[in-house]
Amino acid sequence: MSDTSLWRLSAAETAARTTSGDITAEAAIGASIDRMEAVNPRLNAVVESLADEARARARALDKARASGAPCGPLHGVPVTIKINVDQTGHATSNGVTAFKDLIAPGDAPIVDNLHAAGAVVIGRTNTPEFSFRADTDNPLFGRTHNPWGDHISSGGSTGGGGAAVMAGIGALAHGNDIGGSLRFPSAANGAVTVKPGLGRVPAYNPSQTGERGILAQAMSVQGLITRSARDLHLSMPTAITPDPRDPFHIPLPWRGAPLEGPITVGFTKETYEFDLHPEVSLALDAARDALNDAGYNVVEIDPPLLRDAGMEGYRALMGEVLALMGPDIRAHGSDTVQAIFDEYFRQFAPYEGLELMQMMAKRTHYARVWSLFLEEYPLVIAPFLPQPFFAPDRDTEGAEGVREVLGSALWSYAMNFMGLPAACVPTRLADLPNGPQPINVQIIARRWREDLAVDACIAIEDRLGQMCDPLWAQMEKHGA
Repeated sequence: MSDTSLWRLSAAETAARTTSGDITAEAAIGASIDRMEAVNPRLNAVVESLADEARARARALDKARASGAPCGPLHGVPVTIKINVDQTGHATSNGVTAFKDLIAPGDAPIVDNLHAAGAVVIGRTNTPEFSFRADTDNPLFGRTHNPWGDHISSGGSTGGGGAAVMAGIGALAHGNDIGGSLRFPSAANGAVTVKPGLGRVPAYNPSQTGERGILAQAMSVQGLITRSARDLHLSMPTAITPDPRDPFHIPLPWRGAPLEGPITVGFTKETYEFDLHPEVSLALDAARDALNDAGYNVVEIDPPLLRDAGMEGYRALMGEVLALMGPDIRAHGSDTVQAIFDEYFRQFAPYEGLELMQMMAKRTHYARVWSLFLEEYPLVIAPFLPQPFFAPDRDTEGAEGVREVLGSALWSYAMNFMGLPAACVPTRLADLPNGPQPINVQIIARRWREDLAVDACIAIEDRLGQMCDPLWAQMEKHGA
């Protein structure tokens, strides 16, 4: 492989080669920066290039290795960081013009952990205003485009990270997820992720002036997006490294105890009142068949209380958002995002007062029901969205637009409300009238068993391939 194509390497391949001395960190990072500079002008995925400091850090890593210093597990791996977490000396704008000069005085735990493992941050990626849309556009930096084409949204809120990693800008992309913000962009771009469960990855922004609401603390998690499922096993042990600034972090190892015998996997195509698209149905079939072929025991299930958990959970979150974020959205949000929030509040009528307290308490009921259910079915294959991923700005198109984008995502935000791990993996490339696009499915796991979900993603990927391969072939055909 030539130095100019080193950007194609997975995180695991990059770390192995930089650690062995087969290639230098400077070469790996240089190739990724060159790729960023070649494709990012069209995508607008990275909105702050850190090329100069990344090259300097790569040279320092090479010098340390040459002097005999041990290499971290992500030695020389290029990564991107989402602009809603703190990175020393850089703005944590969260896509909001009023926050463009909010310079971080220190690093968030996820940034510290990646640095300590030897990763190199090459840029910061785009997010919608307040990181609260499933599409990525904002008045400060503009729209992030999907590398598959402008017929598909790049997803959100980690749209910049999802587009970047699939286009070859870094092997890993940091993101976070309060209702689907790791999984939406993975589904949009054909990437792989696992939304960690509650308490798995430490979180804190040194720039913050107050604490987040209790539901935001319970539902929001930090994570990583990649194009190779195996890279999650490499990188997530770094992400979960404890940090005392998060007092509720759970310091468990990444790998849990092996399960005896073939793992039983629940399988469902249930989408409730939303129509299941034939391509999504085929993608679910592909995941089922791949896991059966890999030795899993896949059986049909009737998922308990999923719709109730999703809708009541999101209405509770909207109640907290209305009370705690509402003033900032009104003061600093664009007309576009204010209209979208107005529709959120119509479709997910916010619980307030006593009702909000009751629904926050009821969260434990749903989590308990699913905890018992997952004793019998340690993994569950389910839809992520009932339809192929939507077009850009779909959520600006009134009630029907918001219903398609977020209303139908019951399988997404229910997992946040219950704090369960949920992976998202592509299993089909659909040939649709507006152009090709990936279709992802969701794999839900027992609490604390993100590793089982990633194992299943690897089994699927081994049989169906990585979605970056047809994407890069398409991009090369069009001169990227």
